[in-house]
Amino acid sequence: MRKVAIQGVIGSFHDIAAHKFFEGEELEIICCDTFEQVFEEMKADGSVVALLAIENTIAGSLLHNYELLRDSGMQIVGEHKLRISHSIMCLPEEDWNDITEVNSHPVALMQCRDFLTKHPDFKVVETEDTAGSAKHISECRLKGHAAICSKFAAPLYGMKILEEGIETNKHNFTRFLVISDPWMAEELCNPRYSNKASIVFSTPHSEGSLSQILSIFSFYKINLTKIQSLPIIGREWEYLFYVDVTYDDYIRYRQSIDAIRPLTKQLKILGEYQDGKSTL
Repeated sequence: MRKVAIQGVIGSFHDIAAHKFFEGEELEIICCDTFEQVFEEMKADGSVVALLAIENTIAGSLLHNYELLRDSGMQIVGEHKLRISHSIMCLPEEDWNDITEVNSHPVALMQCRDFLTKHPDFKVVETEDTAGSAKHISECRLKGHAAICSKFAAPLYGMKILEEGIETNKHNFTRFLVISDPWMAEELCNPRYSNKASIVFSTPHSEGSLSQILSIFSFYKINLTKIQSLPIIGREWEYLFYVDVTYDDYIRYRQSIDAIRPLTKQLKILGEYQDGKSTL
């Protein structure tokens, strides 16, 4: 049985993504309250892998997770892009007229802004987790409360779905990284069969340093799919660049890394893996 750590509870989008990525495998899901706890579980047991949300097509990047990943020493071995669809649910004996308060994670609430605007009488309360809100309402029998989360949480916690698909933008996807201890990485994804990599580096504080690096990637026909900058704390106007690249020739990609290395500082390959598929 594969042990997978996630932030959130059973029925959360992290849980759904884990089962989509490891489809057909028997999983032991380790539920964590925070992303920091996810990494603690991995450090305590090297056989634990994790699903880590890294960006959403509407809310953007989860910047703190970039820092946690870089500092952890863990390695990216895969990714999954999950379509995010929200439902509103309540206790089975209640209905629309009973609802006075809606609970969910702030990102989910933001993604359902148009729906909530149509219900101005609802008191909106932020919580730490989407499916966790449904679980809390169910366990505490909180009358008048509704949760916004995945429809898959309803049968798990005995809740009644009032409406599905309440997210404002239907093209709403979250990209999850699959990470593991480096000693397990090749078992999960042999780099030579990869077509995508995530790297991080800083550049000297000099004019044109980043553009030189991007030019080298272009020369080697390496496609940049994402570039994210984060300031280096305590070093004014210096940044770490997190870059995702795709390629169809592993050797040429490695040549490009060798070519940019002298132009960078603190270059680190966070993972080489297969470009993830999208699922509903």
